[in-house]
Amino acid sequence: MILLGLVLILLAGGAAALVLTEDSARYILFGNTFELDHVQMFLAGAVAAAVLLLGLWLLGKGARRTARRRRRLRGARAETSSRAARPEGEKRAPAPGDRLVAGSSEEPRQ
Repeated sequence: MILLGLVLILLAGGAAALVLTEDSARYILFGNTFELDHVQMFLAGAVAAAVLLLGLWLLGKGARRTARRRRRLRGARAETSSRAARPEGEKRAPAPGDRLVAGSSEEPRQ
């Protein structure tokens, strides 16, 4: 998502740079010549702004997703290292709230 957001931001920035560097309303893009009137120019700017906002939104969502994933991974690593640091007898003892499937101390259901 971050990569797509960056691509969209660069695309909108390229469109803005194209408009700002030209002196007239004639634009040559990939060998094609475009002449835009005021309404078409406004709509092109609105589309470029929408693409820019979409890129920024995707960039933010991707960054939040990555941060959330890193927090989960950090927590899992901390939990694993704390389990590894416990004495051997405590490793086998179930934690409160854990349910054992085999060898349960509860009565079997009939």
